[in-house]
Amino acid sequence: MTGPGSPHRSLLVRSAEHVWCGDAAGTELAGVSILCVDGRIDRIGVPAEDWPKADREVDASGCLVVPGLINTHHHLYQTLTRAFSPALGCDLFGWLKVLYPVWSRLDEESAYVSARVGLAELLLSGCTTSSDHLYVHPRGHADLIAAEIRAARETGIRFHATRGSMSLSEKDGGLPPDDVVEDEDQILADSERLVAAFHDPEPGAMVRVGLAPCSPFSVTPDLMRRSAELARRLGVRLHTHLAETKSELDYCRERFGETPYELAGRLDWLGPDVWFAHAVWTSQLEIGMLARTGTGITHCPTSNMILGSGMCPVTDLLAEGVPVGLGCDGSASNDASDLWQEVRQAMLLAHLRSGADAFSSRDALRLATNGSAACLGRDDIGSIEPGKRADLACYPLDGLSMAGAALDPVEGVVRTGVRRAAHTIVDGHVAVEDGRLTADHSAAIARHRAIAREWAEATS
Repeated sequence: MTGPGSPHRSLLVRSAEHVWCGDAAGTELAGVSILCVDGRIDRIGVPAEDWPKADREVDASGCLVVPGLINTHHHLYQTLTRAFSPALGCDLFGWLKVLYPVWSRLDEESAYVSARVGLAELLLSGCTTSSDHLYVHPRGHADLIAAEIRAARETGIRFHATRGSMSLSEKDGGLPPDDVVEDEDQILADSERLVAAFHDPEPGAMVRVGLAPCSPFSVTPDLMRRSAELARRLGVRLHTHLAETKSELDYCRERFGETPYELAGRLDWLGPDVWFAHAVWTSQLEIGMLARTGTGITHCPTSNMILGSGMCPVTDLLAEGVPVGLGCDGSASNDASDLWQEVRQAMLLAHLRSGADAFSSRDALRLATNGSAACLGRDDIGSIEPGKRADLACYPLDGLSMAGAALDPVEGVVRTGVRRAAHTIVDGHVAVEDGRLTADHSAAIARHRAIAREWAEATS
């Protein structure tokens, strides 16, 4: 399974038809090129004599160029259980109970191939940075996160691994079965080991690590509190699911006598180093609390619709200044690792909740770019500006689906459902060119299919 080579020292993304920069000024440009040097954006404009000759060129004529998309919530191992028939039609709790026993088969090989497949699919959608929340760690398999990181490096995507965990089993009042929960001291020790081994705090980092206990119904309050203390001592970010479903609200009130947000506040899980996935069931009072503390939210529109969880109050969150990013969520509650699809879904769901004039394609794009960058605590990605990392996605404007969309290329690409990037560039390296991955993923895909079939047959 071959991966990408070293980035070109310089790359010219030539003659873009339209560039949506995603910067604070709302800059949009037509007919310009983007010169990338040593993995950074060096200059944007019409090439002149004083521009150095690039080592490599990519033709972006006929393309809309946007900042590389940033996925802030995913479960890559779940690509092995997509469209899993026994779990279809269930709400979150029922869905998890069906799938926990299947996921208990996860090992280093399946973690690796599922990450290869999911991350490759994300690249095709124009995603250049992805986080992942791996919270299933069956006993005897200690290097699942390392396997994912190896896959990300070979795939060539920027990667934020989060060390997920579950410690509260069904017999102790939680949701997961015994064979997928871990000892809390072991969880914390392994979390510290992974941060020491892989976390890169420097600007331009290709790999970072965060700590991510799974949810209020699968870990103890003590693990949440200790994880927050450890993350802050190590200088890494915190992530978890919160306020995803009405059932979660009921669980927290019955077990803890408080809402998920009250629990989070009591356990020191609010702040600019924290981002929550979903936040579907969030009151106006809680939105104000998120805004005051700088806590981020990942919106996962497709997953929330598939599981019937509800609608995240995205426009209300943004109106109060809450950092909001975008995520695919698990490939078994979304069935696709396609972040561009989530941009469109975010726009549509906002219209359904708040009205047709509530949210534009550009608003949705901001979630997937600078909004997501804020959730991950990064100011080096998320917009097209000199000095930022050279993470770019180019979408074709001349295909059949764009026929008739002549007035606004940004609205056109989002609304007409253009689904695949023509080119995806990560840190100055061309990961997708002319709609094709530049690395060979065929062996990983074949092994992935075989493992998925083995799992399905073993649990049928």
